Amino acid sequence: MRKIIILSFITLDGVMQAPGGPEEDKSGGFKYGGWLAPYGDEVFAKVLEKQMQAADLLLGRKTFEIFASYWPEHEKGWPGINEVTKYVLSKTVKKSNWKNSVFLKNLEDIKKLKATEGSDIKVWGSANLVQTLLENDLVDELWLKIFPLTLGKGKKLFDFGTIAAAFTLIESTVTPSGIIIANYKRAGKVETGTIGAE
Repeated sequence: MRKIIILSFITLDGVMQAPGGPEEDKSGGFKYGGWLAPYGDEVFAKVLEKQMQAADLLLGRKTFEIFASYWPEHEKGWPGINEVTKYVLSKTVKKSNWKNSVFLKNLEDIKKLKATEGSDIKVWGSANLVQTLLENDLVDELWLKIFPLTLGKGKKLFDFGTIAAAFTLIESTVTPSGIIIANYKRAGKVETGTIGAE
């Protein structure tokens, strides 16, 4: 069975919309596109380089369209991106000129993909897809980059339908610019208790 790993850039209040640039995703009147840019530093760049190592991708339609309009001509910035398989969950888009793109129709297709043998599958961006994966307990790991700002509005990582689930921290670091990088793996059900109880 393949692991599904969510890689997200998020603000302190959980916004994940359009971290990369002003024109990336203006839906809902979002006006803070590119909020990630002021926080780049050497530590963050090294972590990102490691996390961008070639792996099959699972993307929502909108993120796929953003990626497909840029990465085919800029592979130097993401080595191997054109060679890996890009699985895309979409009800409307069924083909692309970007090589190695495979289109999935529904949640069952994702479950079948996850059940196959192979390498980990990474999910970048794709807010709606992430909600679906979290709601259906299909997330094995969360690799979060948490930035020191709040935006109030925008698409959020944990928005609706997320099930109660426990995670274990497997790796973490803090960059000089204040980004908290925290990788978690799924760790079963939520446990409760009473503080101070003997």
